[in-house]
Amino acid sequence: MGEKTSRAGRPSVASTTEPSNNIVAEQRENFGKGFARRLRAEGKIPAVLYGHGTEPQHLALPGHETALLLRKANAMLELDINGKSQTALVKDVQKDPVRQIIEHIDLVVIRKGEKVQVDVPVHVVGEAAPGASVEQDAHSLLVEAPATSIPEALTISVEGVEPVTHILASEIELPKGVTLIADPETLIVSVVAPSAAEETEAAAEAPAEAAE
Repeated sequence: MGEKTSRAGRPSVASTTEPSNNIVAEQRENFGKGFARRLRAEGKIPAVLYGHGTEPQHLALPGHETALLLRKANAMLELDINGKSQTALVKDVQKDPVRQIIEHIDLVVIRKGEKVQVDVPVHVVGEAAPGASVEQDAHSLLVEAPATSIPEALTISVEGVEPVTHILASEIELPKGVTLIADPETLIVSVVAPSAAEETEAAAEAPAEAAE
């Protein structure tokens, strides 16, 4: 069977925008691992804010509130620093590899109207045609988007898609204002037929199940 590119089963994209999230940040003058441990013991997260030629600002963020916001990719924070408002994008989150506790956050200063390049998660939903197998080859895509309206995720539907179908990055219809930066030929999803080994295994299991 020849390969074909999905048209009837063209991927659909659903996206939501991360709302503004207000966080009161405390400026900190003390540094070092010992001070960072004390902050975390107090339920706070050490962070640094930088970008646009500004001097780095070392901050302490409320742990619980911040952790909730970081459940979503590319979180945007509206920081209140000594009464001054500053929009910031979460650039990097460092976690303890065992306990998964947030140890430090890097934040980037965002200006009004600015565009940023970010990796946006790709979610695959729906059931492909009967007997088909869905393989996701890429779980995120690098795009450029307005900093204040970054898609939370791109959702591709494979509902009813027949094998053999390959969905490339270039086939995804991006939200308005969002530009693909990743290679357009990046393979995102493959809808394939079961392998001969899988078919043989399934056939062997069927009589055994019937005998039970």
